[in-house]
Amino acid sequence: MVEQQPFLLLLAAERKLLVFHEGFCSICSWGLTPFRPGALRFPQALRFSTAGVDSSGARGFGISSAGSEPGRRLAPWPLYCASGVLVLSWYPPGMADDNGEPSDDLVPAILDTAHQYSIQVAFHIQPYKGRDDITVHDNIKYIIDTYGSHGAFYRYKNSMGKSLPLFYIYDSYLTSPEAWAHLLTPNGPHSIRNTPYDGVFIALLVEEGHTHDILAAGFDGMYTYFASNGFSFGSSHQNWKAVKNFCDANNLMFIPSVGPGYIDTSIRPWNNHNTRNRVNGKYYETALQAALTVRPEIVSITSFNEWHEGTQIEKAIPKKTPTRLYLDYLPHQPSLYLELTRRWAEHFIKEKEQWLM
Repeated sequence: MVEQQPFLLLLAAERKLLVFHEGFCSICSWGLTPFRPGALRFPQALRFSTAGVDSSGARGFGISSAGSEPGRRLAPWPLYCASGVLVLSWYPPGMADDNGEPSDDLVPAILDTAHQYSIQVAFHIQPYKGRDDITVHDNIKYIIDTYGSHGAFYRYKNSMGKSLPLFYIYDSYLTSPEAWAHLLTPNGPHSIRNTPYDGVFIALLVEEGHTHDILAAGFDGMYTYFASNGFSFGSSHQNWKAVKNFCDANNLMFIPSVGPGYIDTSIRPWNNHNTRNRVNGKYYETALQAALTVRPEIVSITSFNEWHEGTQIEKAIPKKTPTRLYLDYLPHQPSLYLELTRRWAEHFIKEKEQWLM
């Protein structure tokens, strides 16, 4: 498959899990021509085969146009996994990544369909060309003005009891903390704090030094995104306790990201050292346990269907071609990781109830 920046991301917040969802729901890259998630019954008549040449596994079903059986089967899956918030990987109108097409015109359909299934939608702002504190100010204003009144628009209830839109800023480190502070601190020259466009802003934590940058920038929290344990400081489970302690001490949210495994050698042949074997679900469960150990408000999952990096939890079926054998979940059922996700979501809810006692 041709890579494309993730379109939508599925998260579960507060007492739910967050699932980074490629394509149908995603925060990462994905693609064909372009990836328009038919699973949400969008009007475009696009169809996906069960496997792509740049993916490591074979899908357990196709994704097609409005009203199709695959669409009906996929749309309720966020609820099946006990996830309740889709996080849309978003570009401003008329913009897209190098392999994609503009997708802001799909947002109304995403919101409408999500609303049908009692799912909410948040936004994950991608690192488009020219992105800075000033353009993001305009982005936030546009998103809230255009979509903020929709019933599916997600707002996070903070510790003060105030409900605010939640925004993830991917590759936030590309902009300096000083520039972000212009937007995200109360005295910044174009601050959105204490205005109708205020929100909960979550930055990407990659390197250890980013913790202090994120604090100085005025962000409300940090997430780790990457599914490969040890790939970055942020994605290393052993660092999560220290990061959580830092966040607690500075009134920040910490959102650890977990994944079922990692393999991207079909698109990055040189990156074998970052491959993480799934071990029949044990890698996933180990990551989930590591996340719950630090008692986060939110846990994010990378990903629902980022097949080209081998982090998908959606159904995968055995498949081989004359030139390739695709990975699968045997000896388990194609729905193994959906089942594990639901089980851990329920466990997360029970754990949080204990934490609050």
